[in-house]
Amino acid sequence: MSTWIFEPGHTEAEFRARHMMVTWVRGLFKDIHGRLELDWDRCLDASFEGEIDATGIWTGEPIRDAHLRSADFLDVENHPKIVFSGRFTDRNGSTAFKGEVELEIRGVARTVPLDIHYLGEWKTPFWVGDDNKGELRRIGFEATARINRQDFGVSWQDEIPGGGVVASNEIELVLDVEAIHLDNLERTGAIEYYRD
Repeated sequence: MSTWIFEPGHTEAEFRARHMMVTWVRGLFKDIHGRLELDWDRCLDASFEGEIDATGIWTGEPIRDAHLRSADFLDVENHPKIVFSGRFTDRNGSTAFKGEVELEIRGVARTVPLDIHYLGEWKTPFWVGDDNKGELRRIGFEATARINRQDFGVSWQDEIPGGGVVASNEIELVLDVEAIHLDNLERTGAIEYYRD
């Protein structure tokens, strides 16, 4: 199997939840480190793992972000990382897969089904100043899932008149991964920029 290292500057996890029954609140996690083991001739043997810096949650509203970091939601003081590991389980087409991931939030782990889409591969130069140190092979994937936050102990809620709630329990997740071939990182010296 070939090892691909997540490029944390271009890998992100996005979530969205319903707010006040009428609209979506979206947020991002950016500091994601991980690796993918993948060979195309054995793609259903692929596996991946990583961790997300939960303290870096961003929704564009500092007060809301502070609340999401608190014990009401992610409790980042006690659980600063969201951890995941998973695998591909089925191939639905040339670029579409099913998968599953063990996702751990607040120290609670659950297995979650994934829809995975391969976005492509490209060869790019690795520049240091004006000096091209060599070629990097990059690949991209998008994975989507839905979870119930209550399953992970993220249980804060408030009711609104008429039987509604402030925040939905169902959360939609999108993980966008850009990964670079480990051999290329080591050969060019770029690995120094991508160590955990």
